[in-house]
Amino acid sequence: MTGTAFITRTSLLFSGILLLLLCLIAGCSPSPSAPATVQGYVEGEFVYISSPLPGKLEKLFVQRGTQVKIGDPLFELENIQEKAAREETKLRLAQMRAQATDTKKGKRPTEIEASTAQLNQARTALQLSEKECARQERLLRANVVPLQGVDRARSVRDQDRQRVAQFEAELGTARLGLRSDQIAATEASARALEAVLTRSDWDLAQKRQTAPATGLVFDTLYRTGEWVAAGRPAVVLLPPQNIKVRVFVPQPLVATIHQGEKAQVTVDGGHAPFAGVVNFISPQAEYTPPVIYSRENRQKLVYMVELTFDPATAVQLHPGQPVDVRFGAGL
Repeated sequence: MTGTAFITRTSLLFSGILLLLLCLIAGCSPSPSAPATVQGYVEGEFVYISSPLPGKLEKLFVQRGTQVKIGDPLFELENIQEKAAREETKLRLAQMRAQATDTKKGKRPTEIEASTAQLNQARTALQLSEKECARQERLLRANVVPLQGVDRARSVRDQDRQRVAQFEAELGTARLGLRSDQIAATEASARALEAVLTRSDWDLAQKRQTAPATGLVFDTLYRTGEWVAAGRPAVVLLPPQNIKVRVFVPQPLVATIHQGEKAQVTVDGGHAPFAGVVNFISPQAEYTPPVIYSRENRQKLVYMVELTFDPATAVQLHPGQPVDVRFGAGL
C-alpha cells in the first residue's frame, strides 16, 4: 500500500507540474489583440526642380540642407537671349498698336485743309462756268453767238461740276479711317504680337525657378557656370509631407490593419516613438512565389503598407533610415 500511495502521489505531482507549464506557455503566447511589430524604412518622394529651357547656371541661391519656403528662389539660368527677344516683341507690339490706332483716324488736319481749299476752288470755278454758260445761252437766243460757243460753255460747266463732286468725295474719305478689313487685319496682328509677348514673358520666367513648396533642399546637382540641359533637374527638394514610412506586412497580419488607423514608429537612438497614420495598403502581394496559392504559400506573401506623418514629425525622419512599426488597436 505504501508503494502504491507513493506512485499515486508522484503521478499527481508530475501532472500538476505539467499543467503549470502548459499555463505558463499559454500565458506567454501573444494574444490576438496584442500590437504587432514589423520592420520598415523611411522613404522620401523627392521633387526635382528643373527648367524647360537650357542655359548656363548663373546663380544658385540654395545649398544642400537649406530649408526653403514656398516661393523662395532656387536657381537662375542665363537669360540674355530671352530678355532680348522679349524687348524686341515689346517694341514690335508698340509699333503695331500705333498702326492700329492710326488706321482708325482720318488724314492729318493740314491734309484736310488742303483738300478743303481744292474743293472751294472747284466751287468758285463752277459758279463762274455756270454764269458763263447762262450768258452764252441768252446770247444764242438773241442770235448773237453761234451754237458752238454755247456748247463749249456747257462743257466747261459740266467739268467744273464733276470736279466739285470729286473733291467732295475725297474730303469725305480724308475724314474717315481705313477700311474695316484693313483695321481688322491690323488689330489681329497686334493681338498676335501680344501672344508672342506672353510667350516671351513665360520663357524669361522659366529661367528663374522658385520653390513650389516648403521643404528641405536635399541636393543640388549642378554648380555655378555649368550648362544645364532642358528638363534636367538642378535642385532636389524634399517637402515634409513627402516623407513616408513603408513596411512590408506578412499576409496573416495585413487583415488586421486598416487605412486611417494609427501606428507607432521607433528609430534607433532612444527617441520616443513617432505617431503615424496608415495612408495606403497595397492591394498587390510582394514576392509572390510562382506557384498556385496554397495554405503554405500564403504564409510567404507580404503587402506594402505606407504611413504618413504631420510635417512637424516628418522633419525628424530621414530617408533610408530603418524603423520598427507597431500596429494595434491599443495605440
